Amino acid sequence: MATTFKNPFFLSLFLSVFIFSSGSDEAELLLTFKDSIEDPLNSLSTWSNTSFSHVCNWTGITCTTTPPLSVTSLILQGLNLSGEISPSICQLPNLSHLNLANNLFNQTIPLQLSRCRTLETLNLSNNLIWGTIPDQISLFSYLRLLDFSKNRVEGRIPSSLGSLKSLQVLNLGSNLFSGTVPSSVFGNLSELVVLDLSVNPFLLSEIPEQIGKLGKLEQLLLQRSGFHGGIPDSFVGLQGLEILDLSQNNLTGELPTRLGLALANLISVDVSLNKLSGSFPTGICHGKGLINLSLHTNFFTGLIPDSLDDCSSLERFQVQNNGFSGDFPNALWSLPKIRLIRAENNRFSGELPDSISNVAQLEQVEIDNNTFTGRIPQGLGLVKSLYRFSASVNGFYGDLPPNFCNSPVMSIINLSHNSLSGRIPELTKCRKLVSLSLANNSLYGEIPTSLAGLPVLTYLDLSNNNLTGPIPQELQNLKLALFNVSFNRLSGRVPFSLISGLPASFLQGNPELCGPGLPNSCSEDWVRQQSARPTKLICALISIAFAAGIMIVATAFFVMRRSSKKKSRSGSWHSVFFYPLRVTEQDLIAGMDEKSALGNGGAFGSVYTIRLPSGEFVAVKKLLNVGSQSWKALKAEIKTLAKIRHKNITKLLGFCYCEDSILLIYEFLANGSLGDLIYRPDFQLEWSVRMRIAVGVAQGLAYLHKDYVPHLLHRNVKSRNILLDTDFEPKLTDFALDRIVGETVFQSSMVSELGSCCYMAPEHGYSKKATEQMDVYSFGVVLLELVTGRQAEQGELGDSVDVVKWVRRKINMTNGASQVLDPKITSSSQHEMLDALEIALRCTSVLPEKRPTMFEVIRLLQSLDSKTSLRIVFSGDGEFSTSG
Repeated sequence: MATTFKNPFFLSLFLSVFIFSSGSDEAELLLTFKDSIEDPLNSLSTWSNTSFSHVCNWTGITCTTTPPLSVTSLILQGLNLSGEISPSICQLPNLSHLNLANNLFNQTIPLQLSRCRTLETLNLSNNLIWGTIPDQISLFSYLRLLDFSKNRVEGRIPSSLGSLKSLQVLNLGSNLFSGTVPSSVFGNLSELVVLDLSVNPFLLSEIPEQIGKLGKLEQLLLQRSGFHGGIPDSFVGLQGLEILDLSQNNLTGELPTRLGLALANLISVDVSLNKLSGSFPTGICHGKGLINLSLHTNFFTGLIPDSLDDCSSLERFQVQNNGFSGDFPNALWSLPKIRLIRAENNRFSGELPDSISNVAQLEQVEIDNNTFTGRIPQGLGLVKSLYRFSASVNGFYGDLPPNFCNSPVMSIINLSHNSLSGRIPELTKCRKLVSLSLANNSLYGEIPTSLAGLPVLTYLDLSNNNLTGPIPQELQNLKLALFNVSFNRLSGRVPFSLISGLPASFLQGNPELCGPGLPNSCSEDWVRQQSARPTKLICALISIAFAAGIMIVATAFFVMRRSSKKKSRSGSWHSVFFYPLRVTEQDLIAGMDEKSALGNGGAFGSVYTIRLPSGEFVAVKKLLNVGSQSWKALKAEIKTLAKIRHKNITKLLGFCYCEDSILLIYEFLANGSLGDLIYRPDFQLEWSVRMRIAVGVAQGLAYLHKDYVPHLLHRNVKSRNILLDTDFEPKLTDFALDRIVGETVFQSSMVSELGSCCYMAPEHGYSKKATEQMDVYSFGVVLLELVTGRQAEQGELGDSVDVVKWVRRKINMTNGASQVLDPKITSSSQHEMLDALEIALRCTSVLPEKRPTMFEVIRLLQSLDSKTSLRIVFSGDGEFSTSG
């Protein structure tokens, strides 16, 4: 017989008891879950035995809106939680959403979660999850979002994922998956909106053809993984696609011919850093919603059509490092929203139109190394948002427009290696200008004094022009890291600070310049004083000086003859100092003894610490077996290296040369080498310092590879060639020694240095040509040393194992990548260390083409503590959105 309540009071009392009873059951389950985890921030303080009736007010809990109240969502992201994920939560009868992202859970994917049969969203991203995806994943029959990204999940992507027919978001990005991606996974995922398999460097797969049949797909993110082969023709069926990112893979072939015309909803297309060929995709702006187009660093050729005026929404256009030719599309300079244009290292021709002034949002233009001609347009200075304009190595001619630097945010201008003429205009409005390069043109007139009024100007290169007059004294008020006015027709006294802090070679080719350390020491005052004396006295003094000169020359000749006959052990020395060192070859040789030696100096000779008469210290590297280069050629090569000015590269102060050896004089750094630190038994550096060292080394290498002209390779990157100053700022040394000793001697010396073998890329043994990728590999080994705290080559069980093999062996044999991290670093840095480990593994990839460039490495390292990747966010009402 059914019980009825005619009295409203009893009805209310019954409902309250029922709701409390139900809530207390769920509260106990949640408290069991809480007991299994560690909560260092006490974020779950509201979860308490005393508040059963208020479960729905607990942190991270969402309940149904109508009685009986029941927990539907558990959102605990970003609370620094760790421990074990208890299966007790799977007994919550209505749990639909579980989000534990951005925590420190260090375990395999819990098998017991398969009991949570009502789950619609499961997000375990950005933890320390490891192991493989279990086959029980197929039991989540209602699942619409699955996010395991930014973990250490490994193994193959299981076919069982194909059973999740309701899935709308599948994010497996930034993991360690390997092998091929089975095409069968995507056969039944007809509801899929977002597919992210990006940043899985150990995948080795073609792109599954079945992906092209996912008609509702809006985002396809496959960048920085191991995909190879062609782009499937079936992609023309992705008619809802908005974001396509296939960059930094090993893709070949051509883009599907109808891709642009078929995909009318495209917002962003990125296929950069592959090996794609063919022509510019036709109809790419068919839908007029395209914002980003990146085709850079491929093998595309041919013309770019002028129909780009259809791209009315385009903001970023990147086609650099290809083989495009013909006139650059004028329509691009008129697009209302364009912000970035990069087209360097192609074969584009044509002129820049004055209509560039109408591009109100343009921020960055890089069109270096093409065949552009014509004048720099007057409209350039009217673009108030422009902060970088780089058009070096082209055929621009004529005068610089007076307003070419009028943008208030202009930071970098590079117009070097053109045919510009006329005077350098006065620059007063671009007060944020950091770098100005007008080298290798035909500019004349004086250096504008107004340059001294640009407060942050740091790099100024006016070399190889026809500039005349004095160097403005006011320039010494700037904190210049580079000041190059060599090979002009300048005259007068050089401001002292511009001599003392910069290589003298940056002033060479101006015979009428004078100052300390220069061939002309500025004795004009003395000459004026002497000119006031009687003419006879002057003549007498000249005669005496002439006679004394003859005596000095004769005496010197006699001494030299005598010393050459004795064949002194030091030989006949030649010296070039790029800084005023006030030291002789004899001083240096006398100081090079056992007490001043710093280790063995590596393959190329010994290194000594020498104290100068001024009290300062320098490091002197003595190179033996220096090959057969002539004095002239040797001097030219070392001067090339001495011009390098970068905070992460050791300054070359000068050199001395004789027939059988060279003394290279470097700045001295008090903290020694990184290798010396790592090799100490008590090696300890906090993670932030190690990161600063890694970023600094990467910046130094990137500068050598791309920013310095001529481009250089280091070729001997190792921790012992990374010196540290008092603030642990790193500086690369022993760079580009192959240019000094010659290739044959360099190779034989490297082979003889067995301790450096582990830094050498695998292709070193068979490749005839040194490459940037080899330097990247060596850097990766150094980064592994920083992450693991382990020497690059270290004995283990009677054998010598290099750190690359050791790390890969440990990851494969143990329970996750965290096992290789330096245990002396606190666990709070573990996230960053694992990300750095992933970068190091990419750098030490066996395949050179899989390694990132040093500029990519810098970006990756600098982003470790400020990640801004696209993320999928559950809004709480069952829908999904994206956030930056």
